[in-house]
Amino acid sequence: MDKLEVGEVFTISDENDVEQEVEVIGTLTIEGADYAAVSFVEDLQTETDEDIDIFFLKVDEDGDFAAIESDDEFEKVSSAFDELINEEE
Repeated sequence: MDKLEVGEVFTISDENDVEQEVEVIGTLTIEGADYAAVSFVEDLQTETDEDIDIFFLKVDEDGDFAAIESDDEFEKVSSAFDELINEEE
């Protein structure tokens, strides 16, 4: 798999096959699995005081993205990303 870079933009399709551009805002590896924290490009380009929606995608060995299915896995990734952000501040 090619290493994802912060700032990289790509297109994903939702469950209704609607395509959206997302931008990588962070990457992390937890227990050997790679994850990308992404947000919609449109939200990132809009200057607002509101929080930006961030979601996480799991990156498989082929470089394909998958949704995180379990609440436990989501909590683990979300907490690790929060720690990463707090270290950078």
